[in-house]
Amino acid sequence: MPAPGQRSWSSGPALRLRGQLYCFTYGCSRPRAEPPLGGEEADRQVVELIPSQMAALRVFVGLTGQFRVPSADGRAEQVRTASCDHGIKRWRLHLTQEQMESAAYGLWLHRMPGSAAEANRFAREYGVVHSPARGRGRGTSGRRRTAVGGRKGCAG
Repeated sequence: MPAPGQRSWSSGPALRLRGQLYCFTYGCSRPRAEPPLGGEEADRQVVELIPSQMAALRVFVGLTGQFRVPSADGRAEQVRTASCDHGIKRWRLHLTQEQMESAAYGLWLHRMPGSAAEANRFAREYGVVHSPARGRGRGTSGRRRTAVGGRKGCAG
Protein backbone atom coordinates (compact mmCIF):
# COMPACT_ATOMS: atom_id res chain seq x y z
CA MET A 1 0.00 0.00 0.00
CA PRO A 2 1.49 3.38 -0.93
CA ALA A 3 2.08 6.06 1.65
CA PRO A 4 -0.54 8.81 1.87
CA GLY A 5 -0.16 11.22 -1.05
CA GLN A 6 1.75 8.70 -3.23
CA ARG A 7 0.30 6.87 -6.19
CA SER A 8 0.57 3.18 -6.69
CA TRP A 9 1.52 1.68 -10.02
CA SER A 10 -1.95 0.18 -10.30
CA SER A 11 -3.64 3.56 -10.66
CA GLY A 12 -3.27 6.82 -12.53
CA PRO A 13 -0.97 7.19 -15.55
CA ALA A 14 0.62 3.75 -15.17
CA LEU A 15 -2.78 2.04 -15.36
CA ARG A 16 -3.75 4.09 -18.42
CA LEU A 17 -0.49 3.15 -20.15
CA ARG A 18 -0.92 -0.51 -19.30
CA GLY A 19 -4.53 -0.42 -20.57
CA GLN A 20 -3.45 1.25 -23.80
CA LEU A 21 -0.75 -1.38 -24.26
CA TYR A 22 -3.32 -4.14 -23.80
CA CYS A 23 -5.68 -2.46 -26.26
CA PHE A 24 -2.86 -2.05 -28.77
CA THR A 25 -1.78 -5.69 -28.35
CA TYR A 26 -5.35 -6.93 -28.74
CA GLY A 27 -5.98 -4.70 -31.74
CA CYS A 28 -2.83 -5.87 -33.50
CA SER A 29 -3.68 -9.53 -32.94
CA ARG A 30 -7.12 -9.35 -34.59
CA PRO A 31 -7.31 -10.62 -38.17
CA ARG A 32 -7.91 -7.92 -40.77
CA ALA A 33 -10.09 -8.15 -43.83
CA GLU A 34 -7.85 -7.16 -46.69
CA PRO A 35 -8.43 -7.62 -50.37
CA PRO A 36 -6.42 -10.55 -51.71
CA LEU A 37 -3.23 -9.79 -53.54
CA GLY A 38 -2.53 -10.70 -57.12
CA GLY A 39 -5.20 -11.55 -59.66
CA GLU A 40 -7.72 -12.74 -57.10
CA GLU A 41 -9.11 -9.29 -56.30
CA ALA A 42 -10.66 -9.07 -59.77
CA ASP A 43 -13.17 -11.81 -58.94
CA ARG A 44 -14.06 -10.40 -55.50
CA GLN A 45 -16.59 -7.77 -54.62
CA VAL A 46 -16.66 -5.57 -51.54
CA VAL A 47 -19.82 -6.42 -49.61
CA GLU A 48 -20.98 -4.19 -46.77
CA LEU A 49 -23.41 -5.80 -44.34
CA ILE A 50 -25.48 -4.26 -41.58
CA PRO A 51 -24.97 -5.77 -38.09
CA SER A 52 -28.06 -8.03 -38.27
CA GLN A 53 -26.88 -9.52 -41.58
CA MET A 54 -23.43 -10.15 -40.12
CA ALA A 55 -24.96 -11.80 -37.04
CA ALA A 56 -27.00 -14.11 -39.28
CA LEU A 57 -23.89 -15.04 -41.31
CA ARG A 58 -21.94 -15.78 -38.14
CA VAL A 59 -24.65 -18.23 -37.06
CA PHE A 60 -24.55 -19.81 -40.52
CA VAL A 61 -20.75 -20.14 -40.41
CA GLY A 62 -21.01 -21.69 -36.94
CA LEU A 63 -23.31 -24.37 -38.34
CA THR A 64 -21.01 -25.26 -41.25
CA GLY A 65 -20.87 -29.01 -41.73
CA GLN A 66 -24.42 -29.59 -40.48
CA PHE A 67 -26.05 -28.93 -43.87
CA ARG A 68 -26.08 -31.00 -47.04
CA VAL A 69 -25.29 -27.93 -49.14
CA PRO A 70 -21.51 -27.45 -49.11
CA SER A 71 -20.22 -24.05 -48.05
CA ALA A 72 -18.16 -21.91 -50.41
CA ASP A 73 -14.40 -22.11 -49.98
CA GLY A 74 -13.07 -19.26 -47.88
CA ARG A 75 -16.46 -17.97 -46.77
CA ALA A 76 -15.89 -18.74 -43.09
CA GLU A 77 -12.51 -17.00 -43.20
CA GLN A 78 -14.06 -13.92 -44.81
CA VAL A 79 -16.72 -13.74 -42.09
CA ARG A 80 -14.11 -14.25 -39.37
CA THR A 81 -11.80 -11.54 -40.69
CA ALA A 82 -14.49 -9.01 -41.63
CA SER A 83 -13.80 -5.46 -40.51
CA CYS A 84 -16.37 -3.05 -39.16
CA ASP A 85 -16.57 0.52 -40.40
CA HIS A 86 -18.05 2.16 -37.32
CA GLY A 87 -18.72 5.40 -39.20
CA ILE A 88 -21.33 3.77 -41.43
CA LYS A 89 -22.05 0.80 -39.14
CA ARG A 90 -21.28 -1.79 -41.81
CA TRP A 91 -19.20 -4.95 -41.84
CA ARG A 92 -16.93 -5.10 -44.90
CA LEU A 93 -16.11 -8.41 -46.59
CA HIS A 94 -14.41 -9.26 -49.90
CA LEU A 95 -16.43 -12.09 -51.44
CA THR A 96 -16.27 -14.14 -54.62
CA GLN A 97 -19.48 -14.84 -56.52
CA GLU A 98 -19.60 -18.34 -55.01
CA GLN A 99 -19.20 -16.89 -51.50
CA MET A 100 -21.95 -14.34 -52.20
CA GLU A 101 -24.28 -17.15 -53.25
CA SER A 102 -23.37 -19.03 -50.08
CA ALA A 103 -24.13 -15.91 -48.03
CA ALA A 104 -27.49 -15.59 -49.82
CA TYR A 105 -28.24 -19.20 -48.84
CA GLY A 106 -27.35 -18.48 -45.21
CA LEU A 107 -29.58 -15.40 -45.17
CA TRP A 108 -32.37 -17.43 -46.80
CA LEU A 109 -32.06 -19.98 -43.99
CA HIS A 110 -32.18 -17.11 -41.47
CA ARG A 111 -35.47 -15.90 -42.91
CA MET A 112 -37.24 -19.22 -42.35
CA PRO A 113 -37.53 -18.99 -38.52
CA GLY A 114 -36.43 -15.36 -38.23
CA SER A 115 -36.51 -12.17 -40.24
CA ALA A 116 -36.64 -11.80 -44.01
CA ALA A 117 -35.23 -8.26 -43.86
CA GLU A 118 -31.57 -9.40 -44.02
CA ALA A 119 -32.06 -11.61 -47.09
CA ASN A 120 -34.22 -8.99 -48.81
CA ARG A 121 -31.62 -6.25 -48.24
CA PHE A 122 -28.82 -8.51 -49.54
CA ALA A 123 -30.87 -9.32 -52.67
CA ARG A 124 -31.70 -5.66 -53.23
CA GLU A 125 -28.14 -4.37 -52.75
CA TYR A 126 -26.15 -7.15 -54.45
CA GLY A 127 -28.69 -8.87 -56.69
CA VAL A 128 -27.95 -12.33 -55.31
CA VAL A 129 -30.87 -14.39 -54.06
CA HIS A 130 -31.40 -17.97 -53.00
CA SER A 131 -34.62 -19.69 -53.97
CA PRO A 132 -35.32 -23.36 -53.34
CA ALA A 133 -35.70 -25.47 -56.47
CA ARG A 134 -39.26 -26.65 -56.78
CA GLY A 135 -39.84 -30.36 -56.51
CA ARG A 136 -36.19 -31.39 -56.25
CA GLY A 137 -35.34 -30.49 -52.66
CA ARG A 138 -32.24 -28.59 -53.76
CA GLY A 139 -31.67 -24.87 -53.73
CA THR A 140 -30.22 -22.56 -56.33
CA SER A 141 -28.63 -19.20 -55.95
CA GLY A 142 -28.02 -16.69 -58.64
CA ARG A 143 -28.11 -13.14 -59.86
CA ARG A 144 -31.48 -11.54 -60.28
CA ARG A 145 -32.69 -11.10 -63.81
CA THR A 146 -34.33 -7.94 -65.01
CA ALA A 147 -37.67 -8.64 -66.65
CA VAL A 148 -39.30 -6.66 -69.46
CA GLY A 149 -40.16 -3.17 -68.30
CA GLY A 150 -37.18 -2.96 -65.92
CA ARG A 151 -38.80 -4.86 -63.05
CA LYS A 152 -36.68 -7.36 -61.17
CA GLY A 153 -37.68 -10.97 -60.88
CA CYS A 154 -36.06 -13.86 -59.06
CA ALA A 155 -33.92 -16.37 -60.89
CA GLY A 156 -35.15 -19.84 -60.36
